[in-house]
Amino acid sequence: MAGFPPTSPPDDGPPALARSQVLRAVLGGLAITLLVAVATATAGLLQIKGIADKIPEIPGLEVSSGSKDPGVTRADAGDPRTFLLLGSDRRYSDLKKNNKALKKSLPARSDTMMLVRVDPDEDVTTVLSIPRDLKVVIPGHGTSKLNDAYALGGPALTLRTLTDLLNIDVNHVINVNFGGFRKAVTEIGCVYTDIDRRYYHSNAGLPVSQHYAEIDIDPGYQRLCGQKALDFVRFRHADSDLVRAARQQDFLRAMKDQVRSSSLFNDTGKMQRIFIAAVQTDKVLKSVTGLESVVKLALFSAGKPIKQVPFPASFATEGGVQYVTSDDAAIARAVKRFLNPPPLATPKKKKTSSSGSSSTKKTKKKTTRKVDFSLLRSARKEGEDLVANTVASGKLGFDLYFPTRATPSGRFTSNSQNDPNPRVYTLRDRAGKKHQAYRLVMVQNQLEGQYYGVQGTTWRTPPVLKRPTSTTVVNGRKLLLYRDGERLRFVAWRTKKAVYWVSNTLTTNLSNDQMLGIAASLTRFGSSGK
Repeated sequence: MAGFPPTSPPDDGPPALARSQVLRAVLGGLAITLLVAVATATAGLLQIKGIADKIPEIPGLEVSSGSKDPGVTRADAGDPRTFLLLGSDRRYSDLKKNNKALKKSLPARSDTMMLVRVDPDEDVTTVLSIPRDLKVVIPGHGTSKLNDAYALGGPALTLRTLTDLLNIDVNHVINVNFGGFRKAVTEIGCVYTDIDRRYYHSNAGLPVSQHYAEIDIDPGYQRLCGQKALDFVRFRHADSDLVRAARQQDFLRAMKDQVRSSSLFNDTGKMQRIFIAAVQTDKVLKSVTGLESVVKLALFSAGKPIKQVPFPASFATEGGVQYVTSDDAAIARAVKRFLNPPPLATPKKKKTSSSGSSSTKKTKKKTTRKVDFSLLRSARKEGEDLVANTVASGKLGFDLYFPTRATPSGRFTSNSQNDPNPRVYTLRDRAGKKHQAYRLVMVQNQLEGQYYGVQGTTWRTPPVLKRPTSTTVVNGRKLLLYRDGERLRFVAWRTKKAVYWVSNTLTTNLSNDQMLGIAASLTRFGSSGK
């Protein structure tokens, strides 16, 4: 799950890796697990007992003894596991209180509710984010938002509410506090993230009723550390629960891909301390045998891609309260995809000649894909007008490409002193080398917080473009494709001096043809090309 080396199946016992390597591998996945790959959030095989004794146990969370008994469900060694990951903290207004005793008495809230499925027999690890504003029936309390279950009864009541709603067994629960999140992100050397737009809010000069968590993050591919990373994944005041969940999963995928390059990967003691300070878990996972079983499963599932299963949802207002709503049939279909994801497509094998050598004649031929540009509108004039001053200023030392096509409802965001579009900036890689970069931001649906954009940088090998799903050729341009399930998340294109890519909205609203069309339309400013 966290890019570990392949190992033998769980039933065969621990893999024959060097002791320190096994410990680093599992704890490397630990930083991820605090966020998304919960199955790897354990300790090294050699120090399981010491870690198990120190992990705090979630109060009131029992082990189920039957199908109707609330609590976590035991799984046999080697069986698939379903984990519930909860990210909790107190509300912003609660944290501003000065009375320490009052702060302790105020209920915590869960900002993240995510199910993770690790199955050794499947090609992928699946993730299902549950909207915190989902309308549910909370046992013993009636109809309310899902997040209220956490405030009323903590992880135990949240688990019972979800298992009743989804009709699913959960094998382990990990409750992560956001202080641990901040520390983990910083300790792994921060995370390079594709930021879709400007995120900004300041409480200065506003009445208390309008105060909420402050944030100030510019658009564009960049490195996020500690508090800024937490601000980014928790932001929820100008978009929907669904967009927020997608933003969290996007960040967590980026973190998963980058953790092994971190210096923290070699410091097992520090990783253990971060983990122990950041989480609570159930009594099964806290046991020596429970930890060992999960570690083996995590190692065996290493390297599998993470597949996000969309939660079917709409919005409704009842009695003046806005809920996220869904229906039983749609939820059942989502749960089925979560538990039984479709197999990954296998690449076609090359034909071999009678001598056994691979035939290369057909593989050398480029396949040109046709794109239906009728799904897009012309945006050349507005694009040229927007970027002209940026190019003329000479601040950008490489070619600026802009899209001459846009979605029917898409438009460039305005260009202002505080929020320039395009944003021109310097991007540093992990070695500290400076690279030039720019970001063009386009809004698809401002009310729902849907933005897409174009990124350009002289850093030709950023982590986000490390593993393309496939390639295709459109209008003679070789495009690198990066999928999130069936939809394209990024479409990239390299030149000799730079790399450019189109970023879909966080919930991948743009169709694949629209993404390919926008990428194919990228035109160098001043060029007469189409």
